[in-house]
Amino acid sequence: MLPQETIRRKRAGEPLAPEEIARFVSGITDGSVSEGQVAAFAMAVWFKGMAREETVALTLAMRDSGDVLDWSGIDRPIADKHSTGGVGDNVSLMLAPIAAACGLAVPMISGRGLGHTGGTLDKLESIPGYAIMPPADLFRRTVRDVGCAIIGQTADLAPADKRIYAIRDVTATVDSVPLITASILSKKLAAGLRSLVLDVKVGNGAFMAEAPEAETLARSLVEVANGAGVKTAALITDMNQPLADAAGNAVEVANCIAFLKGEKAGTRLQRIVLAFAAEMLVLSGLETDLAAAQAKAGRALSSGAAAETFGRMVHAIGGPADFVEKADAYLAPAPVVRPVLASAAGYLSACDTRGVGLAVIELGGGRSRPGDGIDHRVGFDRLRPLGTKVEKGEEIGRVHAAGQADAARAAERLSGLYRITPEAPAAAPEIRARISA
Repeated sequence: MLPQETIRRKRAGEPLAPEEIARFVSGITDGSVSEGQVAAFAMAVWFKGMAREETVALTLAMRDSGDVLDWSGIDRPIADKHSTGGVGDNVSLMLAPIAAACGLAVPMISGRGLGHTGGTLDKLESIPGYAIMPPADLFRRTVRDVGCAIIGQTADLAPADKRIYAIRDVTATVDSVPLITASILSKKLAAGLRSLVLDVKVGNGAFMAEAPEAETLARSLVEVANGAGVKTAALITDMNQPLADAAGNAVEVANCIAFLKGEKAGTRLQRIVLAFAAEMLVLSGLETDLAAAQAKAGRALSSGAAAETFGRMVHAIGGPADFVEKADAYLAPAPVVRPVLASAAGYLSACDTRGVGLAVIELGGGRSRPGDGIDHRVGFDRLRPLGTKVEKGEEIGRVHAAGQADAARAAERLSGLYRITPEAPAAAPEIRARISA
């Protein structure tokens, strides 16, 4: 069947057979389906959706468009985590070494920024020498010897997804449940996982702004992944403010190092990271109780074992051997760092989180088109959490920018993204729900 016929049928809301989906995905992989046709297909799916059987077929076709990794010979449980994307969401950077320090093997295949959200690979590229596309033997050796490796999709791993992913980013088709499900799970299934925990974000900084949408996506991911033989659960987490107190690339790596050194204790970020570590340990079978698993993860963090693991991973994949000890010397600073001041006295009661992500892109820290370069130095840090009481003119964050004009614009923009009220806002739960098979 011609690609345009598949697009027409999906546009009309007709169900696509598995073999038809497989042929279309094969054309995406070999280039016989054009970029315009991929965009049209993505838009048709966005409007008409897919039945569960179609989503499974799309996921498996994308998985089988390249290699499927085999971890035989590694005696640790193979586990991973994936986030649907947020702002200031650098959980993966800390979670992988914590999980590895607890005895898991974490071959984490990550992506670049998508829409207004940051990308783990873009953050890691802030580290001099870090090879986000290492040779397959180095990837395997690092997972075996260190316990974790965070890399990008190679040309041989779910290549169809890599092409679709870039086109979705610039065609307003990111927030489609079937496309998100197939994109996430094709990579994870190709990575040879045995267990997976998913961070499904909800709120004004997430692709799923409302709880019913987030639950629909979480259930889709959990059902498709478990149906494919990967033990999977999902946590629905709040994204109505940046998760870390930094949003950008180098600033989030610096935040990661501070976290691993114990400098972010008691924060929302720490509670989320340890909750996901516990889920990974229980899903993998290393622990049977979430409370005991979380305590184990906490010990890996407080003992310094997780920081040591992160440092070993960075060095194994080409980064500096002393990166954890001397991160400030290796992370390129922005030419201009400027405080962002509260516009009034009161409590920080709400944040336009999507606006924060877009402000990072406007500074040069994200992409408007596939292939755009980014400035890893720019972004925001020292962001104050919602509920903080501030005085007018008090610092609520800092902007890191390439120039004075950019810094001034970004500071004014960020200040306007926070609402300040006389009363403190009600505290919102960080974890809204848990979805399992």
